[in-house]
Amino acid sequence: MKVIGERDRAMAVTAAVALLVLAACTPAPGAAAPASSAPAAQPTVLASTTAPPSPSAEPGTSATVGALVDGFPQKLLPLMPGARVESSSFDKTAAPATIALVGKVSAPKAGVVAFYSKKLESQGFKAVPGDKVGSVSSKDFLRGSNETVNLAVVEASGVSTFTIGANVAPESVK
Repeated sequence: MKVIGERDRAMAVTAAVALLVLAACTPAPGAAAPASSAPAAQPTVLASTTAPPSPSAEPGTSATVGALVDGFPQKLLPLMPGARVESSSFDKTAAPATIALVGKVSAPKAGVVAFYSKKLESQGFKAVPGDKVGSVSSKDFLRGSNETVNLAVVEASGVSTFTIGANVAPESVK
């Protein structure tokens, strides 16, 4: 039985890339816009803030840019040593609970995959066959019949950008 097909993998990677683009392009709430006289190549520093809940957001749902959101389940998805957080989100009210982490680290993508594979497998997740979608390193993990984690990694100039998305039982994040 094939648990996750190529189409599902492609959709997961597409979602991961979209999250990366959104994290990189969306200024944090309250962040000052760059001055119009600033050169285009000058980086903009974004403040780390927790997004205010939208009217439709459930209590317990949160996201932030530049830091781990309050209550982020670091035991389940630890931050790789040397990595910096680009964005994170956590919805503990959903069943399954949803967790997302986007980070960057000066390490080869194979090292990122190895780190998270070891961490997830030590918690009972099993790797699903397949290692990439197109040129993107992508690894799926399954625990039981309904807990999933997807890791997608792209590398450029010695820096790996990774996205981890997890759907797990609410008791897994307590």
